[in-house]
Amino acid sequence: MTDTGDGAEKRRGRDETEEERADRKWGELIQEVRVAQTGVQILFGFLLTVVFQPKYETLSHANQVVYIVTVVLGACATGALIGPVSLHRLVAGRRVKPEAVRWASRLTFVGLVLLLATMTSSLFLILRVATHDGWVPWLVAGVVAWYVLCWYALPLWTRHRHTSR
Repeated sequence: MTDTGDGAEKRRGRDETEEERADRKWGELIQEVRVAQTGVQILFGFLLTVVFQPKYETLSHANQVVYIVTVVLGACATGALIGPVSLHRLVAGRRVKPEAVRWASRLTFVGLVLLLATMTSSLFLILRVATHDGWVPWLVAGVVAWYVLCWYALPLWTRHRHTSR
């Protein structure tokens, strides 16, 4: 509670038990994960089809290596972003939801980092194949900077600026 200056106290935050907080955070986390899961699963699905296209054989060895790295990153991102669902299913009813929420949150963060790496690698590969210009790394770096700004810098700045000590 905080003092409003006129003798009245103003309540800050929610009045909830640890279990209620874990339930709320779990619901919020699952909604966030659904968005990321859909994106990574669609991207990963498309990546899996590339190797079966006739154009794959004509790719340079370097581009094939970038493709393999991209597929592995996509597989890892998919695993990390689906992990919270499996975690919840395996610990449901065991009275460990606060711990499960913490681990699921960590898995989701790792999944988002891996998704960033997968998207970076995918964009790099596509632009290398589409054009052989030297500006491809610069364009990819610009897009990655945009992702980092949207996904990490802005949320961290908001947290820092608007979180009370």
